[in-house]
Amino acid sequence: MTEEKVMKQKTKVKKNVKKKFYDVEVPLISTKVSLYAASEEELDGRSVKIDLTRSLRGKSLELKFKIKFEEGKLKGTPISAKLVQGYIRRVVRRGTDYVEDSFEGNTRDKKVSVKPFLITRKRVSRTVRNILRENAKKFLEGHMKTRNADEIFEEILTNKLQKDMASKLKKIYPLAMCEIRVFEILGELEKKDSEK
Repeated sequence: MTEEKVMKQKTKVKKNVKKKFYDVEVPLISTKVSLYAASEEELDGRSVKIDLTRSLRGKSLELKFKIKFEEGKLKGTPISAKLVQGYIRRVVRRGTDYVEDSFEGNTRDKKVSVKPFLITRKRVSRTVRNILRENAKKFLEGHMKTRNADEIFEEILTNKLQKDMASKLKKIYPLAMCEIRVFEILGELEKKDSEK
């Protein structure tokens, strides 16, 4: 009985804590992010998803970021950017082919997973699809080595990376769409890798 009373007292204490909204700074996006919690420390280490469909004019992209409480401020650092599955289904048309790939690579500071997604204007042979896949991988690996993860996230949100990749690949075959379906941080780079 005494243990049950102690448990009840603990739950009562938790209920009386007043919660309020805390602003989180996410340098990548212009919109303000407010989260409801009892304290700023409670939000430290939590990951949050934001749907950027409105700000990207209909392109359904979901940005996931991790919150860190540093120097009295809450800051959000991006972990992943993913295109919503429903958006991809809408974009694929009849009489076209799509090319997708998945590989791990390195930016200057992080180990990442990348999944490019390409749609051709008409049906193409398997060899053309393979050439597109290989060239997209080569371009992305070379591009990522010269930039850090935050810069890549910014380029994906502003569509710069996709435009650069499309202009390279259209020499092989004209594309109806050139996107990064998933860009996700897997972890920190080891010192040996970053020195290379």
